[in-house]
Amino acid sequence: MPLQVPAKFMSVPYDGNRHPQSAEFDFGKGANCQLWAYAVLKHFGVHVPPLRSSQLWEDKEHTEVARELRPLDLLLFNGKNDSWGAHVAIYLGDDAIAHLSKKNGLPAICTMEEMFADPKYTVLVGAKRIKTPNKAPEATRCPRA
Repeated sequence: MPLQVPAKFMSVPYDGNRHPQSAEFDFGKGANCQLWAYAVLKHFGVHVPPLRSSQLWEDKEHTEVARELRPLDLLLFNGKNDSWGAHVAIYLGDDAIAHLSKKNGLPAICTMEEMFADPKYTVLVGAKRIKTPNKAPEATRCPRA
């Protein structure tokens, strides 16, 4: 069974100007994909520094590349194999992914296949795991690692 995102996070509006380096998370003011994902992880006790997507991918101090997906791993999607400007989502388990995008306007839960169907997210750049302990169930093989 996938991890459940608390309902209060599912009504946060998309705002591309509210990213981790520009604003604190506020349910009413909106967020971009990264700020939203980091706030959800924080709810589950996992702290992520205010990194943009390319910084997150390059980071080795706070994160590591996840070769097998576990709930609360961060996924970076793009239309090309490039972390710059990549869309950040959260793996929930059982092929479920949570993300906040401009296209949807509000957070959504979908599958890996549904993400790949969107031309903006055809490439899984990779998955990152925060180096803090989390209670993650059994791993799932990362399809693009």
